[in-house]
Amino acid sequence: MKNIVILISGRGSNMEAIVRACASENWAARIAGVVSNRPDAAGLAFAQGRGIATAVVDHTTFGDRDSFDAELARVVEGFAPDVVALAGFMRILTPAFVKRFEGRLLNVHPSLLPAFTGLHTHRRAIDAGCKLAGATVHFVTEDLDHGPIIIQAAVPVLPGDSEATLSARVLAREHVIYPRAVRWCVEGVLRREDGIVTHTGGEPQVLW
Repeated sequence: MKNIVILISGRGSNMEAIVRACASENWAARIAGVVSNRPDAAGLAFAQGRGIATAVVDHTTFGDRDSFDAELARVVEGFAPDVVALAGFMRILTPAFVKRFEGRLLNVHPSLLPAFTGLHTHRRAIDAGCKLAGATVHFVTEDLDHGPIIIQAAVPVLPGDSEATLSARVLAREHVIYPRAVRWCVEGVLRREDGIVTHTGGEPQVLW
């Protein structure tokens, strides 16, 4: 039985999607813990309602990133994680934290990486005249919003789209591909070679 730890900062809709998929698809895994850097994160109540252990490491009580990340790592390690999923966790992690969980640390980003790293991805895609937008699940590296790509989903950018409408369309895809990527990690069916991730069973790594 593999242990999954999910890090959130707010509502945690991707966390909810992972929790639901783990239960409904009978993964050989359990959500061992949900950890937030904000004590008021709405996702904590959802996790607690499902009987999932939760923890808070409030970043505002630490003087620097290194001390916060050291305590965060200690708390996460307490759940003996096989997979650590960042699900709307709004903190930039230090290289030491990333290295500690390398190979088992995942993130979802609301763009078709390597395009539009960072913030305001939907506005930037619309302003650039993109015809496709989407989401990417990737292994986390020290470079922000980079790292080997596990799976991507594409959606059309429609005439008249706003940030809100495009964001909603992309988020719906995130809720599909992020649980799928976490399940693949649990199942051990991903191979990494020269920065490229392949699925050993040949499952599609692009969702249209």
